[in-house]
Amino acid sequence: MTKDEMPHYANPAGLFALPEMFSLSVAVPASRLVFLSGQVAWNAEGELVGEGDHGAQAEQIARNIDIALAAAGTSREHLVKHTIYVAGYRPELAEAILAPMRAGVTTRSASTLVGVQTLFDPRYLVEIDAVAWIP
Repeated sequence: MTKDEMPHYANPAGLFALPEMFSLSVAVPASRLVFLSGQVAWNAEGELVGEGDHGAQAEQIARNIDIALAAAGTSREHLVKHTIYVAGYRPELAEAILAPMRAGVTTRSASTLVGVQTLFDPRYLVEIDAVAWIP
């Protein structure tokens, strides 16, 4: 395997990162896939966006996913799978959580929505991890 075929571990500019703990994205050129770590509603400074609001948090997460995918040379149009974890899930929250991920794209990736008791910090209500192909 050449260096160009090996996975590329990245923490794209414009996203808050904890590089000592994990990479925000890993592109695997040989497979033309990029895997994103679970994104939560923090801005580039690591501040929570949308406290107490599932929909506002999902909107910030979609923005974070857009940044991470653009850095890997792809977009939400090329998502193949995403998993959404929702603290305190109730069916009436589904549209506010799903809409930001669908906005502006015509494709519909495979998707899983999982209700959980809590995430790593109780102020964070939504986390989304994703896999996309790189055209």
